[in-house]
Amino acid sequence: MLESKRKAIIFFILAVIFAAVSGYLVLNKVQSINDNLGTMVTVYIANQDIDSRKIITPDAITTTEIPKKYERDEYITNISLFEGKVSLVPLKSGEIFTENMLKPASSVSEENNRLVSLIQSSRIAFDDKFTPNDRVDLFVSHTFEDEPVTEIFMQDIKVASIASENKGIQLEVPFNKADELIHMQHYADRLRIVKANVGTTAVPSEQTQLPEEGQQQITESQEEQPEEEINDETQNETSEEANDQNENGQE
Repeated sequence: MLESKRKAIIFFILAVIFAAVSGYLVLNKVQSINDNLGTMVTVYIANQDIDSRKIITPDAITTTEIPKKYERDEYITNISLFEGKVSLVPLKSGEIFTENMLKPASSVSEENNRLVSLIQSSRIAFDDKFTPNDRVDLFVSHTFEDEPVTEIFMQDIKVASIASENKGIQLEVPFNKADELIHMQHYADRLRIVKANVGTTAVPSEQTQLPEEGQQQITESQEEQPEEEINDETQNETSEEANDQNENGQE
């Protein structure tokens, strides 16, 4: 074998060995880095610019993956946390959402309404247990011109939310009525919240209605009753006149 051919074979074998060693070292290094970083986790980021106090919609959010090593407890990994929430701060596209950025959207159903909280106390009484969307009436007792007065203050007010164990409620009232409610809350002698009746007027069912024959019999009996009473009165008057004549004849 020629000397040059022998050297070429030796260099090729050495190159293969060095390549294998380099590949092993690179793979080992990558694996070490992955072990240090951990697995990848999915977090939610802004898909577009989001204004503060604006309800977050599904098209405004998207996902990205980051190493678990860099995940923070406040990062949001569950899409259900966005339901009915607004952002407290403006966000740029690509920024990561955190839980402290979000708060529940207001439960006020109309823009010109306000929520006023009432807590049970010695001056504020609840007549029932309430649930959201109940309707209530408010009664106040106070002294007017040195005379105690109890009167209806507000009617058909919506219950927006309730506190635990019904210790307090939030009422949704028009903006121009909120100051009146707050004034009564502070200065009325007593404030009583009563659940309003939201039922419908009862209508007799077919089962409770009498047959037509029965109704006719009742009608006929009602018509005959006055005639019988008239006959009885006539007989009584006749007997009284006869008794008077007999007494006069004896005299």
